[in-house]
Amino acid sequence: MPEYQFVDRASEVIPALSAIDQIGLDTEFMREKTYFAELSLVQLSTPAGIYCLDPLAADDMAEFWAAAQPLNWVIHSGRQDIEVVTQTAEVMPATVFDTQVAAGLLGYAPQIGYANLVSQLFGTSIAKSQTRADWSKRPLSKAQLAYAAEDVEYLLPAAETLSAELERKGRLAWAEEDSQQLLNPALYETDPELAIHRLKGARNLRGRTRAVAAGLAAWRESQALRANRPRQWIARDSALMDIIKALPTSMDELTGIESLPPGLVRRAGKHLLSIVADNRADESGYQPPPKPTEAQKRLLKDMQKHVATRADELGIAAETLASKKELSAVIIGGSRDTRLLDGWRREFVGEKLLAVL
Repeated sequence: MPEYQFVDRASEVIPALSAIDQIGLDTEFMREKTYFAELSLVQLSTPAGIYCLDPLAADDMAEFWAAAQPLNWVIHSGRQDIEVVTQTAEVMPATVFDTQVAAGLLGYAPQIGYANLVSQLFGTSIAKSQTRADWSKRPLSKAQLAYAAEDVEYLLPAAETLSAELERKGRLAWAEEDSQQLLNPALYETDPELAIHRLKGARNLRGRTRAVAAGLAAWRESQALRANRPRQWIARDSALMDIIKALPTSMDELTGIESLPPGLVRRAGKHLLSIVADNRADESGYQPPPKPTEAQKRLLKDMQKHVATRADELGIAAETLASKKELSAVIIGGSRDTRLLDGWRREFVGEKLLAVL
């Protein structure tokens, strides 16, 4: 069990940050009942020790984030942690080093978990015993705090070990580059106009049904954001899809849709009908993404073979170098906004991809 300090005032932690340039960081949060994750605990590892900081009690968290922001944050699979901090404190670290990303570039399994990485690097077992704990309740148990402290105990040693091996192989810059991609603000933005991409069943809609789906999905997203409640609490995917299929024109028709809860009809029925009415005449001609041609299928297979060969030469997983989804986005979707055509991957994948295109 690691030694740690549980603190409920950031002023007890800030002095430990003043003379260092990086910290190990992890968070515990809850989001089962909310749209935005609720930050419940911040764990830090520093040369001075491990801290479990209670953001629900501390009234000086702004000072803490101001002190932590300029530092390099060592994280493991840290996209969700950065998202929670960004939404809670509107702070993003100056730099970040993700040990999962770094491990992948050394041939460890893609998306390797923290416990497995610690086991393989240090021969130490970490018990994942509190994964379903309610971190919003107080007081936190000793078992919860020990679990939380373990999640940062080996972050800095892991970063040091992985960095040394990456440096030896000339890949440290690769890990830094890939880690920095986690600091793209677009990853954490919420745009109701893009909510249709999260509506299950809407992918192949076209014409007016697509327009209605986009309107309903945007409405639900806006309501979820405003109420800070999960979007499925506002209206389930199946209910919205049933509205899209029926295209109701009256309250009676809307009420007749069995999947719609009566309360939803009472609260928002008129607005839902207006969304249908406003969009049912829209024949904008949207077409789902076309199916790949035979030539594109062959090209995709050829590129996958090329990626597999180069990845084998590097001793890493093919998906770490370039996933099928990334290749498809370029070959079939025509996208040029991809890491495959920039940075260190361009040499191994991007140049070949551009040539064959």
